[in-house]
Order: sequence, then structure tokens, then C-alpha cells
Amino acid sequence: MKVLENLQPTSVFKYFEEITQIPHGSKNVEKISNYLVDFAKEHNLKYIQDESKNVIIFKDASEGYENADTVIIQGHMDMVAVKEADCNKDMEKEGLDLEVNGDYISAKGTSLGGDDGIAVAMALAILDDDSIKHPAIEAVFTVDEEIGMLGAAALDTSVLKGKILLNADSEDERVFTVSCAGGGTVECKVPFQHEPVNGQIFEIKLDQFTGGHSGAEIHLGRANANVALGRILLNLVQNMDIRIISINGGEKDNAIAKLSEAAIAVLPENVDKVKQIVEETFEEIKDEYKHTDPDMRLTTNVLPSQVLDVATVPTTIRAIMTLVNMPHGVQKMSHDVEGLVQTSLNLGVLRTNKDDIIFTYSVRSSKDSEKKYLIEKIRSLADLLGEEISISGEYPAWEYVENSKVRDIMVDVYKEIYGKEPIVEGIHAGLECGIFSSKLEGLDCISFGPQMHDIHTTKEVLSIASTERTWELLLKTLERLK
Repeated sequence: MKVLENLQPTSVFKYFEEITQIPHGSKNVEKISNYLVDFAKEHNLKYIQDESKNVIIFKDASEGYENADTVIIQGHMDMVAVKEADCNKDMEKEGLDLEVNGDYISAKGTSLGGDDGIAVAMALAILDDDSIKHPAIEAVFTVDEEIGMLGAAALDTSVLKGKILLNADSEDERVFTVSCAGGGTVECKVPFQHEPVNGQIFEIKLDQFTGGHSGAEIHLGRANANVALGRILLNLVQNMDIRIISINGGEKDNAIAKLSEAAIAVLPENVDKVKQIVEETFEEIKDEYKHTDPDMRLTTNVLPSQVLDVATVPTTIRAIMTLVNMPHGVQKMSHDVEGLVQTSLNLGVLRTNKDDIIFTYSVRSSKDSEKKYLIEKIRSLADLLGEEISISGEYPAWEYVENSKVRDIMVDVYKEIYGKEPIVEGIHAGLECGIFSSKLEGLDCISFGPQMHDIHTTKEVLSIASTERTWELLLKTLERLK
């Protein structure tokens, strides 16, 4: 007996359960891609499977919809495959163990993959049912969205005729997303020039900062441990001779750093003064961020005198000036979408190796022109400081459109089903809609989806009732796109 076979909508949950039995973590998508190809063959539908394993399935318009604009229904086939420490499942080879608890579907010991298996399931259910009224459909299933939207970036969209895109990759039922930030990763390198000195090692460790996602939470004004470390080092270098031995902090470029630490060389007679400056500066920072980062902590340690391999004075100054003077945080708020951050950057990772001190920034903007300008500001300051920068992982913004046919129709349908207005908003993070909009001029997009909680974790759940309502929303929207 299938676990989900008695749930409504039957066809959606039938395909969702089938998908969960196929391993499909990012970079492990060949089997799920071939499953979609087999579906197209079984239903005599035209399809394309590209070298990246993206799949497009085409279906002709229903009777009476022949002259309507073609609709792209889009989602990604990969999931974030994680499991609990005591779970023995091989997620590279085995399917998931589904369970139903009240209104929620989950997977025992693993993530569920509702993000974005439910989009794939809904698209297949539409392609499978000739009674549904709809314009011509191009169902686009991309790969490796969770590790950088790689499939969407590689997809040849010249085969697509769609003028409207329905992206079912949101996890909050109340929210329609209508714009997203573009972004990229900027890496700035300070050449690490060395020299030996005789001194003591003074270690500074900042931790237990609140942190957060640099897209979703940058506007909350939380402290970044890497930036706070720069402030402490600036106060030190302005008052005495110090040399950097190493500075390291943060975990990911798109996460607000929760931890940062430095080892510096100081003269033995200056240790007490260094400790005083570090502690006083930290107390200033802690007081300024007492509401957002109440648990931030400072730890110091001093090691005995020895001959040390340290950064030269110019290297030390360059590194500290970079920490202090590079732009950081929210740069501009949107005038189109209330409360939306338009442009920001985050110093997510700080690393020292034998050749360089490396600063890694996540740059975001819902205006591509502002993203480019912000990167050029970083480049120009890096040039002044004698540093190198490199840019990787760029993706385009999906800019807000004043007049959107699909948004107006979906809002009206939502009000009919729910009896209230949806939340229409932009997000300060990337979506595949941005890539599709950059490739297909004039594309009218909206992103939506049923209610999920704790995606990308072993606590992930998908609401059954919300899925049924979202299915109704999707079908009525397609019916009105005539």
C-alpha cells in the first residue's frame, strides 16, 4: 500500500510519492531525469533532455486555448539530501520512508524534498490529465538548483515559446514572490608578505553572534563577527605596533558571520594595553548590538614570547583597512516593494593561508545595474589597496514588473479561494525566475507554492491541506490564462 494514495489531490500525491522513491539529491539527478523522460514517452509527449539532465516536456493547448500565450510550469528536480546522524539510509541509492502525521507529510530520518518535488509532481499531474483546461504548456524541470541554480543557467531557452512562467518553488502558501535579487561572490585577496619578529601571540576570538542568512536577514541589523573583528584590529593598530599572524572567520559567503578570530604578534610590554583596548572595543560593540546579538562573546589568550612569522606592516595595514572600509550590509532599500532590501553585501568568509588573506563577499541586488556598481566599488578600493579580486557565481536579478497579467489573475483567484488578499513581495535572494527572465525577454513570472516548514532539514514537512488548495489555485489560474 502506498503511504500517500488516499490523500487529495490524488494525482499530485501519486507522483510526489513516486519521486520520493528515486534518489535525487543535487548532483545525483540522472535517475530522476530519466524518470521524467520515461513519463513523457509513456504519455506520447514531446520532450528534450539536455546534457545537464534538464528536461522539458511539451503539451498542446486544450480546446479553446489554442491562441493563448504558452505557459511555462517550472520547478527543480534536485533536493537537499540530508539525514540524521543515526539514520542508515544511503540517500545516493535509496528512496525515502514517508510518513503522515495529521496534516503533514515527512520522511523518517531524512529531509523530504518537498522543495521542490511538489512542483515536479504538480506539473506531471497536469501533463497526465487531459480534462484540465490550459494553454500550451512547457514543463521545465531543472537540475542542481540547490547548489547554485546550475541547471537553469545551462539550459538552452531558445526552444521555449512561453510568455508566462509559473515557478512552484516557494514554501509559504500566503506569499506570491514577484521579484528576486541577483548576486555573485566577490573574492578579494591581500598578498600575505611575511617577515620574522620576536614577540608574543595574542589571540582574539569572537563567537556566539546571532548570524543568519545574508539574503533573508541582512536587514535586521545583526552584527557580523568579521566586521567586528576589523573594528577591534583598527583600534589596536592606531595605538601600537601589531602584526597579523592570521585572521579567520565565518562559514559561508551567504551567511552573516557568527565567529571570527585573529592571532596577532605584539611586544611583551604591550600585552596589557592590547588586552585593555580589545576588551573596551568589544564592550562598545556589544552595547551597540545588545538587542540583536545579546550572546556575543570575546575570548583572549596570550602565548609565550618566541620568533614568529608574521605579516609585514603594509600587509597588516591593508588587511585591516579592507576589513574596516569595504562596504558592508544593506546599501539600499527598494522603492517598488515595501520593506525589501534592494542592494546589500556580506563579508561571509575570512581566511588566511601562506600566500594570501582572502575576503569573500556575497553581493546581492534586485537591480543588476546596482549590483555591477557595488562590485566596481569593491574593485576600485581593492586597486587602491594593492589587492586582487575575482568574481564567481553571478546570477541575474528578477526585477519587479509594474504590469503583470499572471500576478493579477493569481491574486484574484487566491482571493476567491481564501477570502483574503495574498502577500505579494520580493525576496533578497536568488530564484530561477531571475535566470529565466534574463534569457526570455518580456517573461511574466510569479513564484508560489504550498506550505512547507524546515526545508533542507530532517524536520522538513509538507502540508496536505495546503497542497490541495495550491493545486486548486494553479488549475484555476491556468483556466483563466485564455
